[in-house]
Amino acid sequence: MTTLPPVSVIVPARDAEATLPEALESILAQDYEAGFEVIVADGSERDATRKLVRTRFPDVHLVANLGRSIPSGLNRALEAARHPVIARCDARATLPPDYLTRAVGTLRRTGAVNVGGRVLPAGSTFFERAVALATSTPIGAGDARYRVGGPEGPVDTVFPGVFPRSALEAAGGWDESLPRNEDYELNWRLRENGGVVWFDPDLAVSYRPRGSLGTLARQYFDYGRWKRAVLARHPHSWRLRQLAPPLLLAALAASAALAAAGAAVLAFAPAASATGTALLYAAAICPLSYASLLLAAAAAIGLWRMRPEAGLVPLAAATVHLAWAAGFFAGPPRGETGA
Repeated sequence: MTTLPPVSVIVPARDAEATLPEALESILAQDYEAGFEVIVADGSERDATRKLVRTRFPDVHLVANLGRSIPSGLNRALEAARHPVIARCDARATLPPDYLTRAVGTLRRTGAVNVGGRVLPAGSTFFERAVALATSTPIGAGDARYRVGGPEGPVDTVFPGVFPRSALEAAGGWDESLPRNEDYELNWRLRENGGVVWFDPDLAVSYRPRGSLGTLARQYFDYGRWKRAVLARHPHSWRLRQLAPPLLLAALAASAALAAAGAAVLAFAPAASATGTALLYAAAICPLSYASLLLAAAAAIGLWRMRPEAGLVPLAAATVHLAWAAGFFAGPPRGETGA
């Protein structure tokens, strides 16, 4: 007889018919003996996702997410959930068969308010696999343990998260004013309430990265702009790795200004050509150093993992860095401060 409690697995989805089936199949294949329910909060603009769930997964409970955002979907699913443990799953993720068993066991063992593990990006196309390499190594993810791995223990945030329902409700659930960074912000409040967010490296969840340069840039631009909203609300949640992209973009902008000044000097003040040349040399230091770092990292990843996709790692990593930084400087859309 098991002593573990039943679990409600909640999945926010929006026009996710391409990836949701694999996610739901992995949830329904869990070996969790105490029983679980699955709730999809659908914020789709089309009918395809709803029809998919109703026809292929009739045992999955479907709730409407009229707010259409991820946090509003999570809260609607939480309201519909019946069980004392809540496990979040993403529509682009797949869980290993023992995920719930291990996560709930770790929750019990540690007394944490959230238990999660590492995201393992796994693409099906050449570009997706390149993004997976970039975002699962320090060049693209810094020291975030849920992306690059590390020892078991307390952390800032995890992916995707298994919670005691009581802790979620005490914290007020997910903040619906934040279209992105909702997990990090929730974990900050959980820790502010005295709880522990626990990283278990043996909990690894596969995740399908974005499939094009444009969608990747959009994703990380949004991450950056809503991270700024979170930091404005919780300034002590700042971490060093979050400082690197804005500093990089500022340095590249300064390099561009130096290059423009050097070119102007050479064009309009030939007598000061030494000054113009010096400005151009100075302007080249940052972009060349950055490009060299990306190329060296790609070469190291390629040799370490023996993956030809490493050739696209510089492009993927630069997109992640610069789109995040641009979003951070842009901030939330006007009138949407996340407050």
